[in-house]
Amino acid sequence: MKFNLLLPILILTSCNQNMNEKIIPPVCEKHPKVLSIHNDQRTDNYFWLNNRKDSKVIDYLNAENNYTNKVLEDTENLQEKLYKELKSRIKKDDKSVPYEWHDYIYWREFKEGNEYPKYWRKKINSSEDELLIDCNPIAEKYDYFDFGDYDISTNNELMAYSIDTLSRRIYQIHIKNLKTGELYPETLEQTTGSVTWANDNKTLFYVKQDLKTLRSFQIYAHQLGTSQKEDVLVYEETDETFYCSVYKSKSENYVIINSSSTLSDEYRIINANEPQNTPILFHERERGLEYSIYSHYNGFYILTNQDHENFSIKFCNENKTDKKNWKTIIEGRDSTLIEGIDVFQDYMVISERKNGLVNLQVIELKNLKSHYIPFDEPTYVVQTTTNLNLDTKKLRFAYTSMINPGSIYEYDLENGETKTLKTKEVLGGYDANQFISERIWAEVRDGVKVPISVVYKKGIKLDKSNPTLIYAYGSYGYSMDATFSSNRLSLLNRGFVFAIAHIRGGEELGRQWYENGKLLKKKNSFYDFIDCSKTLIEKGFCSEKNLYAAGGSAGGLLMGAVINMEPNLYRGVIAHVPFVDVVTTMLDETIPLTTGEYDEWGNPNNKEYYDYMKSYSPYDNVEEKNYPNLLVTTGLHDSQVQYWEPAKWVAKLRELKKGENLLLLKTNMNTGHGGASGRFEYLKEIAFDYAFLFKLEGINN
Repeated sequence: MKFNLLLPILILTSCNQNMNEKIIPPVCEKHPKVLSIHNDQRTDNYFWLNNRKDSKVIDYLNAENNYTNKVLEDTENLQEKLYKELKSRIKKDDKSVPYEWHDYIYWREFKEGNEYPKYWRKKINSSEDELLIDCNPIAEKYDYFDFGDYDISTNNELMAYSIDTLSRRIYQIHIKNLKTGELYPETLEQTTGSVTWANDNKTLFYVKQDLKTLRSFQIYAHQLGTSQKEDVLVYEETDETFYCSVYKSKSENYVIINSSSTLSDEYRIINANEPQNTPILFHERERGLEYSIYSHYNGFYILTNQDHENFSIKFCNENKTDKKNWKTIIEGRDSTLIEGIDVFQDYMVISERKNGLVNLQVIELKNLKSHYIPFDEPTYVVQTTTNLNLDTKKLRFAYTSMINPGSIYEYDLENGETKTLKTKEVLGGYDANQFISERIWAEVRDGVKVPISVVYKKGIKLDKSNPTLIYAYGSYGYSMDATFSSNRLSLLNRGFVFAIAHIRGGEELGRQWYENGKLLKKKNSFYDFIDCSKTLIEKGFCSEKNLYAAGGSAGGLLMGAVINMEPNLYRGVIAHVPFVDVVTTMLDETIPLTTGEYDEWGNPNNKEYYDYMKSYSPYDNVEEKNYPNLLVTTGLHDSQVQYWEPAKWVAKLRELKKGENLLLLKTNMNTGHGGASGRFEYLKEIAFDYAFLFKLEGINN
């Protein structure tokens, strides 16, 4: 049955007390605030929503939630059906592939009926399993729960782990005695959640973050059995555009402190056997110089953009780490982006991206002979996984595609033999032969060719009759790879085509692909997405009447920008936690994560960047026009894109938009940027999104 916009339901809201035969959307109060810079004035009528402690703000968000629930009330049975359908494909009793570490085998396990995992280990050649932690009884105490990181001490007797119970990515660290099972009394607060033991089995390194800006800026050393007040500040990052982290090298010789911004890196090293020592600078930061370090037994391998924008690999002695001592091992190439390396005693495995696809190149260190691990699908994803041990000739990697559920493999670096360790099981009789995955290319308006990964069920006709959902991200150099999703089957089995547009702003086609989609070239991301959408129409997959778009966070900015530019191109759009108030947010240095973003978006205190941002910022460019049906989601405790951005955007759209297309805002009042916690709870959010799409398509089951 087709969706009826005039359902006769009555609703009261705190923002609008009028009653009508239609479902009445909330009307947000307007309190004009004039924002001035560069002799330019912007009036923000909804700036007041920036206060989660204001009861009127909470009332407004609840009113929007009530409205959304009322509009989609006729899909509640479908949502429940979809939730059960999505859940039914997931193996209820499941465990990860075990890995060896310090004479033990470790793994994670899920049990039917549990939302959260248990973590286990056992001694090698032992049959006795040891429970490290069961997250389920801990999670029961909270509306939100996330188990962050854990690290085991070198003597195998201590476990440090972190949890977040608010969804703002602020973690508590706890320490457990694995011999007695008891928790130590100290709790480390205000951390990023990462934990690293030194080799003395009593010093724990962790990262503290600013509670207001959520910038990770201090590295502390904690002594077992003492209070957090006694912790030693090891390093403090004073540049507000840099964030710091700490970890132990794969060789276990060093505790490594990293401080990074979008364009620059700096490392310091501490002898892991002498954790009280002052950190030694590896190479001082230079604007535009990016590098990562990988400790080997006799020195460091360095992945850097020093000589080539697509990165090269260098080596230096552990006592001579300054840039002038770096010797090139693998040169950079115009056609290939080096994304990362895994170092072993005798081998190096390079993850490199060419033509949008990742390849794994194996290098024999003693002679630099190389070969590639072969893959033959037209579009796929491969990545190295848990490779903790330096002294091994076995590489673990994961492989998947849009029709291949994926497997974990172990590859013998010496003889090339491959062993399957685990194949992902999709319950319910999934048959990959029923689906087609392909890569097509869109020639966009400036002549550049942009890849699109497409998947659909066999038998569809290219007559523009197929509902199609196109997705993209396109920021921070993050490549949106064509992975498998069992959840996506609920779309494909109902006739949808699903497409990923690999637009500029990601790094799918090399570093320049990223550079041409950021700062003063950001609009290329939006134009690419629009032109990819039009390519799907031109090739007969769909039409404007059944084309849908989705994106989240910076991808939500993408959604906001393209519907301002081409509001009639899409039937419906889903924008998750969208970054839509670009100018105001980037001018407010008190908002979490803002100052570190200047190298991505530009600093609007500079008029050139201000003018450019203002020209595409979705919130600033809402106009009186017909917009597509729109579902917007956010979380009250979002630490990355504050809830008021989507809330303000929806309020302004309500004020100005024409026509009767849906405009829905759903705020999760208990979560943040990542949505619901738990193994299955997030599936309800996916079911909600799909129900929105199916309602627009007239799909009732």
